[in-house]
Amino acid sequence: MIDLKLLRDNPDRVRASQRARGEDESVVDAVLAAEEKRRSSLTAFEQLRAEQKSMGKQVAQAQGDEKQALLARTKEIAAQVKANQAAADEAAEELATLQRSIGNVIEDGVPVGGEDDYVVLEEVGTPRDFEAEGFEPKDHLALAEGLDALDMERGAKVSGSRFYFLKGVGARLEMAMLNLAMNKAIEAGFVPMITPTLVKADVMAGAGFLDHHADEVYRLEADDLYLTGTSEVALAGYHADEILDLSQGPIRYAGQSTCYRREAGSYGKDTRGIIRVHQFNKIEMFVYCKPEDAEAQHQELLAFEKQMLELMELPYRVIDTAAGDLGGPAARKYDCEAWVPTQGRHRELTSTSNCTTFQARRLKTRYRVDGGGTGTAATLNGTLATTRWLVAILENHQQADGSVVVPAALRPLIGLDVLTPA
Repeated sequence: MIDLKLLRDNPDRVRASQRARGEDESVVDAVLAAEEKRRSSLTAFEQLRAEQKSMGKQVAQAQGDEKQALLARTKEIAAQVKANQAAADEAAEELATLQRSIGNVIEDGVPVGGEDDYVVLEEVGTPRDFEAEGFEPKDHLALAEGLDALDMERGAKVSGSRFYFLKGVGARLEMAMLNLAMNKAIEAGFVPMITPTLVKADVMAGAGFLDHHADEVYRLEADDLYLTGTSEVALAGYHADEILDLSQGPIRYAGQSTCYRREAGSYGKDTRGIIRVHQFNKIEMFVYCKPEDAEAQHQELLAFEKQMLELMELPYRVIDTAAGDLGGPAARKYDCEAWVPTQGRHRELTSTSNCTTFQARRLKTRYRVDGGGTGTAATLNGTLATTRWLVAILENHQQADGSVVVPAALRPLIGLDVLTPA
């Protein structure tokens, strides 16, 4: 949720952020007007309440006609108090709705524009020259089926399109990758968490996943619960309505969960294989810190992601995502995209977002400030491993005979050096 103080003190900055995102900047003035309406309604309500209390004392002391007149006035005030209370509540609801329509204020330097307006920050590694090696690479689905590692047909039979079974060496490869990611997170001081994948509506909304992308989320109507598309949601709600002690530094979690996404609006996109599916597994880093520490924490999360991709021995690049392609809670997002040989392009494998105080303000997560008082905490998140990584691992490490060389870091966990066709 947008910081009202920031909006009052620097509305032009919020307008500029809205323009950079390609969103309506007039909502800034609408929020300011709604807040003024709420304030005036509350002032009128409080004045009438004070008069009502004063009238109560006068009625107790009055007699005869004076008392009757005072009682009549008391009834009038009571009706006005009720009306002003309703007006104040309505104004507060309108203000909250408008506030939720504004995305987080982007950081300085975030590229302006949409999905294609990212800035490449660095490229790591060199894609293999399969032509020079004398063979044409297979895509990840053909490789996985040859290894008897993936069954899309039976996944569709059991659950519908975009579902699958990972089996045999496919399941072992994913488990090894997720275990390595969690081990690395623990070494770095993250607390391992296995999170709920069903959350309440207020947590889903608080994390910022119901504002503009509600159609991408699975909802269980009978229970009013939502299936999460990332453990970020549950971890954002973990400390809701709490005051944290950050005097010893940030609190960092690594959440493991199955994730669910409806992929609404992606009809016909990436239908082959497991690039865009409805269910997958992921290790997600999540950080609570003081706002002044958020930028440094963001760089650390990016460094952890890069380390994992290098352990997977993948060529990749890092991009600074443009404002129009940011989710509502993110003030800045870096993506790491691995090279996918058969597509001849980079595909996103990780993203890390600095959500500043946006989520914590909604979820009322605060921290104790040095010298007394409290402030709104900052939150950040970042992917450390997920099912989609198998696409890049299989394609980049394939051999001419359809076998796949296992990255050295995964060999002790999977117990194999090479995955061989069934």
